[in-house]
Amino acid sequence: MARRILALWLPYWPAERWRRAQSARDPAPLALYLPQAGGFRLSAVDRGAAEVGLYPGLALADARAIWPELHAACGDPRADEAALAALADWCGRYSPWVATDGAAGLRLDISGLAHLFGDEAALAEILVRRLAGFGFTARLAIADTPGAASALARFAAAEATLVPPGGTAAALAALPVAAVRVPE
Repeated sequence: MARRILALWLPYWPAERWRRAQSARDPAPLALYLPQAGGFRLSAVDRGAAEVGLYPGLALADARAIWPELHAACGDPRADEAALAALADWCGRYSPWVATDGAAGLRLDISGLAHLFGDEAALAEILVRRLAGFGFTARLAIADTPGAASALARFAAAEATLVPPGGTAAALAALPVAAVRVPE
């Protein structure tokens, strides 16, 4: 049996987690910030903030100049980490092997399990729909190796990428070098 890994990437994890924890319904773009040398810098944004051109690393003052209606709050990396661990535990219903993958990702070994949910595509759909119900945006990929699945979840054009067994090399060929996750 071929090994199959499902990688989830939650591109707006800290902001969406904060919004859910606060029961915040404000539709205004949201950015979280942290103190850094030289002042406050954005540490995370939600989809709305990203769509108006805001991004992590931007100075909070510059973000407010770009989008005055921005809702900004202090980030909490420890709470983000704890919540991601809790989400990994929740994902145990889909696989007995779940691990965190960076600060906003999860990996599930679904080898020999997808048929329990219909097939790999059905499992992917179920998982994305359930996470959306919790208020989380998710991108995912299923591939033969953890690194390939993780890279495809983060960098593939599609929000869900299912690579057939043995098709990893071809799928990775279209990705940018940044998908390799090595320092410059």
